[in-house]
This record gives sequence, structure tokens and C-alpha cells, in this order.
Amino acid sequence: MRRLLNYFLQGLLFTVPLAVTSFVVVALWQFIDDLVPQFVPEKYSFPGIDILTLILSITLIGFLGNTVIAGPINYWFNKALDKLPLIKTVYTALTDFTSAIVGGKKKKFTQPVLVKLTENIEKPGFITQNDLSNWGISEDKVMVYLPHSYGFTGNIYIVPRKNVTVLNIKAAEMMKTVLSGGVAAGGGEDAHE
Repeated sequence: MRRLLNYFLQGLLFTVPLAVTSFVVVALWQFIDDLVPQFVPEKYSFPGIDILTLILSITLIGFLGNTVIAGPINYWFNKALDKLPLIKTVYTALTDFTSAIVGGKKKKFTQPVLVKLTENIEKPGFITQNDLSNWGISEDKVMVYLPHSYGFTGNIYIVPRKNVTVLNIKAAEMMKTVLSGGVAAGGGEDAHE
């Protein structure tokens, strides 16, 4: 029963953001599609003006959200989080993880590696911390993140540098390959051919 609940929650993690994003984009598109003919004379209209307006609107909302709206909301939200330490810990971890993948001040998943687990087994991952001195860990170790296939979860390990092989591929390509279970691996032949 617990496993089913975990699968259900994992499913929610994947479907809710996608469904909400799809709903917002479709609703905004319908709104703009109804609004554009009222403000743009037919002689200036062209095919795709609603899509162009949608893209420009989303970009403008992102700009305003980042500059005008985010400051006050972040201030009050962080004050509220200070009163809920457990929720703040989870929220901060998820925010840091998201920023590490898609942007933010410092991207962490930029160095794809193979980590030697046994004599014959290596696992793809990413170096997330090169310097662990603030933890009292020697320079000959690094922190790596080893993602799981078919999900945005994974584990972190502290391993000897000698067990880490840096790969000369783009981080996005590595993440796509790992998350797809190797199905989306580029450049190679299909195993069944």
C-alpha cells in the first residue's frame, strides 16, 4: 500500500506542474485570441498574431514577475517560511534543486561524470560540490549527484576523486539520457538493431 502511495505522489509531481502549465497557457491563448481582434484592425492582422501576442505576454509577465512582483511576495513568503522551519527546509531544498537544473545564480549540474561503483560498474551523474572543506572532508573527495531513471529523484554521494571520470558531453544531454533510462541516448546505435 505504501508503494502505491509513493507511486501516486510521484505521479502527482510529474502531472500537476504539466497540467497547470498547460491549463494556464491554453486559457491565456483563448483570452488573447478573443482580445486581439478587438484591438488590432483586420488590415494589420496576420496569421499567428495570437501566438506572437501569447509569447510576448508570457515574456512580459515573466519580466514583471521577476522585477516588480517577486520582491514583495518573496519578502512576505520568506517571513512566513521562517515561522515554519520544516517546510522551509523542504522548500529551500526543492528551490535549490530546481535552480541547479534550469537556472538561477549558479547552475550545479554542469559537469557530467561517471562514478565508479565497483570494478565493472559505473553510474552517470554530476559533480555538485568540488570543495567539501567546510564539512571537514579532505580535498581528494567530491560530492556527486546520481539521478534515477524515469524521475527527478536521485542520491548524493561523497566519493574519492579517483573514482570520478569527467565526461565531455553537455549536462542537458546527460540528464536527458539518464532520466529516459538510456532510451534518449544520442549518437549510439539502437541495442535491438
